[in-house]
Amino acid sequence: MALTVSDVDRFEASRPRLEAIAYRLLGSAGEAEDAVQETFLRWQAADAEHIEVLEAWLTKVLTNLCLNQLTSARARRETYVGRWLPEPLLAGDPMLGPADTAEQRESVSYAVLALMERLSPGERAVYVLREAFDFPHREIAEILDISEAASQQTFHRAKKHVAAGKARAEVDEAAARRIIEEFLTAAATGKTEPLVRLLTEDAVSVGDGGGKVPARVKPFEGAVAVAKFVRGLVRPAAAKRAFTGGAPEVYAWTANGGPAVVAVVDGRVVGVMCLRVTDEGIAELYNQVNPDKLERATARWAASDHGEPLFTIL
Repeated sequence: MALTVSDVDRFEASRPRLEAIAYRLLGSAGEAEDAVQETFLRWQAADAEHIEVLEAWLTKVLTNLCLNQLTSARARRETYVGRWLPEPLLAGDPMLGPADTAEQRESVSYAVLALMERLSPGERAVYVLREAFDFPHREIAEILDISEAASQQTFHRAKKHVAAGKARAEVDEAAARRIIEEFLTAAATGKTEPLVRLLTEDAVSVGDGGGKVPARVKPFEGAVAVAKFVRGLVRPAAAKRAFTGGAPEVYAWTANGGPAVVAVVDGRVVGVMCLRVTDEGIAELYNQVNPDKLERATARWAASDHGEPLFTIL
């Protein structure tokens, strides 16, 4: 159909919500943007007379495009070099979407995005639509062409899987920020013991270099192993500077609504470490250093008032 200016304006008004849904489903900002653009093209080619409620139609098309993408992504990730982790979004990124409720904030947290990789595409879709965007099961059933009962069962199953991966209670944002700053201060000393005290006994650290930046495939497990790894990250080394293109400046920041460490070289984000802080200490560290997944973070960083770094790895 021929689109009017008003038609385009209506779609653009929906774009932020569509991108937020797609990002939660795909874990990739670039793929989310592509899915939303393809949704626009499908709408442009559709017969408007058969579209009763535009928002519902766009959500259905987008969700099914993402489901197809998730199915093919599973095959691609089997050949991905190293561990695949989601693309982090820094504070203020509009693709983070709504954050009015605890459920909405948690649904875009890095730990939950990583956990959702264990869900089937259908489980992930139901979980995102219900938990993050509060769609009624009746509407989810229409979007996914399943029964309302199947939607409810799938949601409970998905929520159970996600909850099982987050057994510990998390601390509030202010407390988490203090712990991260203590963690970075301890790391800067070059000593392992202060780091160990801030980690849970069974802490885990995983990294994604995408085959472009060195990142160990097997996770570091246990407080001592994780502490030694972090100590090594902040230890000055010529080889490290060669990979990053200079001396990284290290900041305590926020990514995906939670505490994070951001490493920057000449305005370019070269690493984002998202941490899950629980009432027992830092339980999980997710290190994203694949440059392909840091381009949006770099653009967001340039638009942020980030102040002075806590320290620089010389």
